[in-house]
Amino acid sequence: MRILHTSDWHVGKVLKGRSRFEEHTRVLAQVIEIAQAERPDLVIVAGDLYDTAAPTADATRLVTRALSALRKTGARVVAIGGNHDNGQALDALRPWADAAGIELRGAFRENPEDLLIEGTTEGGERWRLVALPFLSQRYAIRAAEMYELTAAEANQTYADLIARLIAKLSASFAEPGAVNLLTAHLTIVGASAGGGEREAHTIMGYAVPATVFPPNAHYVALGHLHRSQQVISPAPTRYSGSPLAVDFGEEENVSSVAIIDVSTEQAARVRDVPVTSARTLRTVRGTLEQLATVNLPDAWLRVLVRETPRPGLREDVQELLPNALEVRIDPDMLPDRAGERTAQRAGRSPRELFGDYLDSRGNAEEGVRELFDALYDEVSSNQ
Repeated sequence: MRILHTSDWHVGKVLKGRSRFEEHTRVLAQVIEIAQAERPDLVIVAGDLYDTAAPTADATRLVTRALSALRKTGARVVAIGGNHDNGQALDALRPWADAAGIELRGAFRENPEDLLIEGTTEGGERWRLVALPFLSQRYAIRAAEMYELTAAEANQTYADLIARLIAKLSASFAEPGAVNLLTAHLTIVGASAGGGEREAHTIMGYAVPATVFPPNAHYVALGHLHRSQQVISPAPTRYSGSPLAVDFGEEENVSSVAIIDVSTEQAARVRDVPVTSARTLRTVRGTLEQLATVNLPDAWLRVLVRETPRPGLREDVQELLPNALEVRIDPDMLPDRAGERTAQRAGRSPRELFGDYLDSRGNAEEGVRELFDALYDEVSSNQ
């Protein structure tokens, strides 16, 4: 059977105040075109369909239309909720999804059989898929309690609880005659973050070892980390990555979807198909003179300016580079005062502290101190 694995669409993403809706429209259209060309039996969307738990109507329309279009290619479609998604809101769309022939699993449900999806390809290949949405630490404990674990068993780490849940859900993998698949929205120990993930859900207690996956799984389709990569695991395991760079930390990522050919008698063969419809993200640095030579009209830019800070500098940069979404002073231009004794705040006036700040930033623009004094006097007199 053939599988198209994608994840982390993050529809509704706003980058430095700029909507990326048109880019997402093009990206998902290309994903649909890839599905039409590759003719997969199954499409897996491994979480984070949206960038926010409260998506706009436009974002919801785009996602539901994309899922419907993927289903119309003839593939079964399974999508799970990620940490950015509102799992309960996704489950509220279940009546629509069921009618459209789409398997939508937004949040963990009390009926474990609901997370085991089975099917047969047109060629007669049987498959079963464990679809595990993102679980917060609180809900991981609650989910473990649903399986009637003892108090001692439930009082384990997040990784232990996830391992127990996956073991329970994949118990049927021991039965021969079907391709065993699993999809989850997780951080695996040792995997590389893409650069734009939500840190609170990728570090601390949320990283789990790859040993949580059963060795009799034929393929594990992961979402959550935005960089496409293989994971060393008891079973063939992969992050598909995001089909577009979500933030500037991901500018070196190669956006793609994964195509997997696998059977009960054949190990999973994976290849990445690039997705090129989104604008590239680039970081450039230099003086105003150097920035005037930059020619990247189709990229969103993060600009590190090698100039002395002054009022109006941002505007000058954006006049040269209208697609500059972020403008900052190059850190190399700022004085290194790490070894100096920091000024004591106690007993010092706001005027003195502001003067120290200007000195630390090398700002000698005339009139700035006087303007601050006038504003401070006005605020003080109003109080």
